[in-house]
Amino acid sequence: MLKVLLSACLLALLAAAGYGYWYAATPVVVARLPASFDIPPGAGFRAATQRIKAAGIGAGRIQFELLARALGRDPDIKAGSYELVSAPTPMELLDKLTRGDVTQAEVKFIEGWNFRQLRAALAAHAEIRHDSRGMSDPQLMARLGVAESHPEGLFFPDTYLFAKGSSDLHILRRAYDAMQRHLALEWEARDPRVPYQSPYEALIMASIVEKETGRAEERDRISGALVNRLRIGMRLQVDPTVIYGLGEAFDGNLKKIHLQTDGPYNSYLRTGLPPTPIAATGLGALRAALRPAKTDALYYVARGDGTSQFSRTLEEHNRAVRKYLLHGGR
Repeated sequence: MLKVLLSACLLALLAAAGYGYWYAATPVVVARLPASFDIPPGAGFRAATQRIKAAGIGAGRIQFELLARALGRDPDIKAGSYELVSAPTPMELLDKLTRGDVTQAEVKFIEGWNFRQLRAALAAHAEIRHDSRGMSDPQLMARLGVAESHPEGLFFPDTYLFAKGSSDLHILRRAYDAMQRHLALEWEARDPRVPYQSPYEALIMASIVEKETGRAEERDRISGALVNRLRIGMRLQVDPTVIYGLGEAFDGNLKKIHLQTDGPYNSYLRTGLPPTPIAATGLGALRAALRPAKTDALYYVARGDGTSQFSRTLEEHNRAVRKYLLHGGR
């Protein structure tokens, strides 16, 4: 009798093992491909299997949970958005969940954008969780856990990939950390003669260079001329700082009255750098600000073809202005 019972138990174990092997290696039934589902942060394995079932993926909730528990992998699932383009085996599906092999979206922060534009891009993105909605800029910075309260210029412009459903705060923190890394590296490699007292001052100048020219080959010369002005106590006299100070009131037409109205960002009336950066700065402008070209130019004017005419003296500059602005280059 005992031998019969042991034989029956052995047969049952072999049958269970055989079924387990067959189950783990057999593709699941998927109602429609591609199939997608989300696992929210903090969800347990049982809640995840319910999400999977609701997406039309027939992994067998009980069997799938038993498989994960038997392998000790049920606590390892990752939150995020998942997509199946073919029917996986339960083992492949479990691997996908525990690797966090999520579908990704992207958001682009463009060089020269101000922080208002950057926040608008995040707010308009359908795949981002908008945790910062309703926060003021200082509140947002406090939530990021950073020292600064003014956000302008502190977020590196780049393309950021993220799992669908990620928080906008998480993306912003990545962009902030990226700028801190780049700024620290470029500060260490700076020309020792630059007149900045801190990396933040260098970032302010870099943002001005970013807005002053779209030509990569001119950035260091623009920076060189502006650094020369700083060294001799000459006002920077650059339109983008005035435009930034006008904020949303700027309608695209910079008027004489704007240049004559005092304010912290009016570089025509105030000496030195403005109090903060005025835009998101790319690596090229940052490097130009910290390693400016050696030049004796103090002035420059747009030629109308995207390039600039540089001058050493006010007399030369006035001739260039008459040529390129008043007479169209003739």
